[in-house]
Amino acid sequence: MADTPTGTTADRYENRLLVILFLAFGFVFFDRQALSFLAPYMDADFGLSNAELGTLSGVLALTWALAGMFAGRLSDALGRRKPILIAAVVLFSLFSASSGLMAGFAGLLAARALMGTAEGAVLPMAQSLMVEASRESRRGFNMGLVQGSSAGLLGGIVAPLAVVWLAETYSWQVAFYVTIIPGLIIAALIAKFVYERSPRTPDAPAAAAPKPARVPLGEVLKLRNIVVCMLIACFYLTWFITIITFTPTYLTEVKGFAPGTMSGVMTCLGVAWVLWGFATPGISDRLGRKPTLIGFTALAVCCPLFLVYVDDPVLLGALMVVSYTGLGCFTLFMATIPAETVPRGALATALGLIMGVGELAGGFLAPMVAGWASDQWGLQTAMFIAAGGALLVVVLSFALRETAPAVLRRRAAAGPAPSAAGS
Repeated sequence: MADTPTGTTADRYENRLLVILFLAFGFVFFDRQALSFLAPYMDADFGLSNAELGTLSGVLALTWALAGMFAGRLSDALGRRKPILIAAVVLFSLFSASSGLMAGFAGLLAARALMGTAEGAVLPMAQSLMVEASRESRRGFNMGLVQGSSAGLLGGIVAPLAVVWLAETYSWQVAFYVTIIPGLIIAALIAKFVYERSPRTPDAPAAAAPKPARVPLGEVLKLRNIVVCMLIACFYLTWFITIITFTPTYLTEVKGFAPGTMSGVMTCLGVAWVLWGFATPGISDRLGRKPTLIGFTALAVCCPLFLVYVDDPVLLGALMVVSYTGLGCFTLFMATIPAETVPRGALATALGLIMGVGELAGGFLAPMVAGWASDQWGLQTAMFIAAGGALLVVVLSFALRETAPAVLRRRAAAGPAPSAAGS
């Protein structure tokens, strides 16, 4: 298809969409990460306890989860992705900037809750658009760039450097205010350059297409991979949210690192996020989703343990690059495996459901529990909780059915194999 006019058009659109969605979800995580990096600078005004910091992270995850599930189901019912995505990007930019206007914990909590309401819709819409525009051979790779590497580059590398510099040079409030600018630019790019339907979709023009048949929610929940991915999301979000919420404070207060040293270690997390964000799904295109998920999650178990037991910042940074592999795995269980399991009419529903359930358990409850436990027994407790979450993901991953097209073709050539979607 790539050597025909239609194929060339589809390939160009695939690459253009990839860039736009990369920026869109990347700035979601720039905004989401900002609070963790700014927490040490906000102490003079707020005096946040570990429990309060966990609550701020948790309430964003709660509204993110509810919005993701609602937006996914609404999108499949309407057969529309683009207008929901534009509204979500505009609103999360406005709500993120409003955090800088707050003078008390309650106001900051409200701002974070509203931000999560907008941000929760972005990932189901972005990945639904991306999977339909992607060539089969690049499906995992593209989805990994959108969800993993984008968040790593902008949320893990740019965010700690930019927001710490802004807080040091101006104030933590200014660091929040500037987040509105890129969001509005990205919303304009989506409005101008993104189609509702990809040119790669057979017999359907990009600008208008019939709605796919709606799939009942009960049918989605009968699929084994969907249920397993929901459980994996709960524990992998526990690993991720606990690390990003408490690591900056852990490094400065427990390890005694200076803010600049802390920022450097966090940047190493971002480097790993970018690297594994596209490498892990790309590897899974060839080796299979299941073995890739198991192997890279086993490495992720070590990441929070290194934070506890390694004191040299240079060695710690190097180990973060090697072991912070989980964000590449997120694309597999939260987007690629579900997309290869459900019919198109349930795609956004499945993505929103897995993300939503994971955020409720791992994003909302886990940081509050970890914050409370850290106030009782020390901040290292949060790191042990994160390691335990990743270990449970390794166990659950053995229950998945393989969905990678290349692997299924190899199995079919070798002999009969069970259905990838298996219920």
